Amino acid sequence: MGKIEVYFYETPDGKEPVREFLDSLDLKMKAKMVRTISLLRDNGNELRDPVSKSLGDGIFELRAQMGNNITRVLYFFFIGNRAILTNGFTKKTQKTPPGEIDRAKRYRAEFLERMEDHDEL
Repeated sequence: MGKIEVYFYETPDGKEPVREFLDSLDLKMKAKMVRTISLLRDNGNELRDPVSKSLGDGIFELRAQMGNNITRVLYFFFIGNRAILTNGFTKKTQKTPPGEIDRAKRYRAEFLERMEDHDEL
């Protein structure tokens, strides 16, 4: 697949959860996650563990870690070699919280519904 376009999901009220999450991180972790997002842009669906992992049902996570600080950004692929970054969080447990996966699915459903209505992107 190779290079893809990466977009931040935007909520109906104009917020970008991943951008806000990245802005909340300390400088070093933010830089590491931005590099990880660049790897997604450059490698698309060929990106593999430990950088990217499928969580099932078309939702994937980007993974960055510095010491005990573990961050994740969830995303899905969209038509035309695009990845949509939905939400990010700092991981506290071994397993990705189901609420975060549910949020990514909800954002994807909203995104797809808007695409049908407007033909955006």
